[in-house]
Amino acid sequence: MGIIGSTIKPFKATAFQAGKDFFDVSDNDVKGGWAVFFFYPADFTFVCPTELEDLAEQYDALKGMGVEVYGVSTDTHFSHKAWHDTSEKIGKIKFPMLGDQLHTLSNNFGVLREEMGLADRATFVVDPDGVIQIMEITCEGVGRNAKELFRKIKAAQYVRNNPGQVCPAKWEEGSDTLAPSLELVGKI
Repeated sequence: MGIIGSTIKPFKATAFQAGKDFFDVSDNDVKGGWAVFFFYPADFTFVCPTELEDLAEQYDALKGMGVEVYGVSTDTHFSHKAWHDTSEKIGKIKFPMLGDQLHTLSNNFGVLREEMGLADRATFVVDPDGVIQIMEITCEGVGRNAKELFRKIKAAQYVRNNPGQVCPAKWEEGSDTLAPSLELVGKI
């Protein structure tokens, strides 16, 4: 079975979030709103802080769209706090950072590199029903772009709110969409 269109599996993880005590997050907490699970290989690394800073810069806009972001690595919530407290880039993060030292989330989403005990560089967008709508996995050395993620989430929300419509390549909010039909076959 493919992961797109599947429902997230049960999980419970401890989160670090700036300005809050450690707290638990579960699959039940995610349902009812849009969520991004932003997996990265490890704290105190190289490409990861650039990606997380980029995502932190989009966080308020994502929250405004009803999206919660969860940064996830196989480190502990204690490591997340230490990294947050010592890195200028990570210090900008306001979203929860989940510790996945038992590899539950990494296994659930199919991104665990077992031989290393680390997660792939992967992003998943989950709709309010807990269904995975978008996924992106890149190789170790290629960072992701939060603005492109933002665009994809807008498209996913548009499609959910407008049954029978789809968003073509490079779609931006307010652009034309398509209504798939037999009349369009071979005409695009």
